[in-house]
Amino acid sequence: MHVFLRTLALCMVLAACAKTPPEQALRRTIDDMHAAVEARDVSGLSDGIARDFIGPGGMDRTAARRLAQLVFLRNQKVGMTVGPLDIAMREGGATVRFTAAMTGGSGGLLPQSGQVYEVRTDWRSDGDEWELVAAEWNEKL
Repeated sequence: MHVFLRTLALCMVLAACAKTPPEQALRRTIDDMHAAVEARDVSGLSDGIARDFIGPGGMDRTAARRLAQLVFLRNQKVGMTVGPLDIAMREGGATVRFTAAMTGGSGGLLPQSGQVYEVRTDWRSDGDEWELVAAEWNEKL
């Protein structure tokens, strides 16, 4: 019994020390950023955005932060529903495509505004850390 318990404990320690698989770490980062949007947390959202970020129309990281601040100021409640993630992993990075439905309003039962977008994002990894380096989004008709 003691050998079994020691073996089990060793397996648990080794599992805890194991590196998170890249796709799992990326999904965790995306989930964290999603939660930051719904919490209207500009700093939490910015944590995942690379300093050299490029968005639509040449948007940089500062402009992305300002856009988030504007949306959060205009809407007491922000909702975001993300469709399935289509993740294409590559050495040192990934491309993620998905559909996102964004809603906003005063916090009442129903949102006052909403739009669905087709989104394409590019990510760079540094070990378990992922950062958003580029994003494009277009309104889905």
